[in-house]
Amino acid sequence: MNQNIPLAEKLRPKTLNDVLGQEHLTGEKGTIRKMLQNNSLNSLIFWGPPGTGKTTLAEIISEQSGRKFYKLSAVSSGVKDVRDVIEDAKKQNLFSGKSPILFIDEIHRFNKSQQDSLLHAVEKGWIVLIGATTENPSFEVVSALLSRSQVYVLKALSYEKLEELIDIALERFNQDEGTNFKVTEKEAMIQYSGGDARKLINSVELVLNQYIGSSKSDITNDDVLEVLQETMALYDKNGEQHYDIISAFIKSMRGSDPNGAVYWLARMLAGGEDIKFIARRMLILASEDIGLANPNALVMANNCFQAVNVIGNPEARIILSETAVYLAVSPKSNSTYMAINEALALVKKTGNLPVPLHLRNAPTKLMKDLDYGKEYKYAHSYEGNFVDQDFLPDEIRDVKLYEPGNNATEKKIYEELKKKWNDRY
Repeated sequence: MNQNIPLAEKLRPKTLNDVLGQEHLTGEKGTIRKMLQNNSLNSLIFWGPPGTGKTTLAEIISEQSGRKFYKLSAVSSGVKDVRDVIEDAKKQNLFSGKSPILFIDEIHRFNKSQQDSLLHAVEKGWIVLIGATTENPSFEVVSALLSRSQVYVLKALSYEKLEELIDIALERFNQDEGTNFKVTEKEAMIQYSGGDARKLINSVELVLNQYIGSSKSDITNDDVLEVLQETMALYDKNGEQHYDIISAFIKSMRGSDPNGAVYWLARMLAGGEDIKFIARRMLILASEDIGLANPNALVMANNCFQAVNVIGNPEARIILSETAVYLAVSPKSNSTYMAINEALALVKKTGNLPVPLHLRNAPTKLMKDLDYGKEYKYAHSYEGNFVDQDFLPDEIRDVKLYEPGNNATEKKIYEELKKKWNDRY
């Protein structure tokens, strides 16, 4: 065997039984296994984190279905490459009667025109497309192509599966190299891999190679860190982690947990997230979730956004942390957020109700003759700068859209307002 072959390639599964952690697809009742058993192969998109077996599954499907396998990377391929493969695939189809598989790695990196170039071939059955992506296909794959493909989600490997994979890699390494290493502590390798099976196997190989010929046989976390010299947080600022972690960040602040807010903020900062994106999301939260319970929150969030634009990293982390904690500990009210949603729903339901005459603008004589603005009462001309008049169309005159939040300040303001309106609302 060629010893230059990387360990990860040597261990690449050859059958569905060898695939780790995707039993919902590869198990006895798994959809991919049933698909192969029934010989009913359609275009697929595999969506999952790096190193979960997307390429491996595509190769296994090709092998077990007896179809020619074409592989392109969206990073280095263009429309011409796709068309060349399709032309060759059409010829293969004539000879074998089976549509070849075109596997496109990182299909989310294809732009719209590149993805559109696949549509006709998929529709005609000239190829079976298998795309692999770490991104949410709903955001990154054009709807026409998405509708013609079945999306299968690959799960991140569990901690137990990653431990099992280390044992498999260790056994094969010792067998190939004639060594007798033991990995007595696995945490550092697993953390370094970020759940990526290929990266985990590579780290096993890299670490063990460093100790060949030494007296060491038991590999600890310290040994691993000495070789790898870094730990990496799992965060893809362009992928699903981007959406999941910002969601956890927002929900922590909404739930008044400053610890959670700072932790998820740190995860984003460590992963290289755009600080302006973080600040913008806090601006939205200040209005949506805090609102009238503490109007200063919006001022604070806006100042944060302006400041991080001026300051930049690494000092921006301090400003972001201060703002995140302030928003987390602020009293909460979503009353204005709910009010505008209710209003939009009402507008959709009732359509374009006419503006009452007394509220209309009257810039011309004709409009004045038609009584535009005639009955309007100027609030500042009345005691307390308030006058009881209607501001909604007659059809929805008594509709109530705004409800105060559950905090003392907003409730007090609302009670005073109700008295002015004689409890109409």
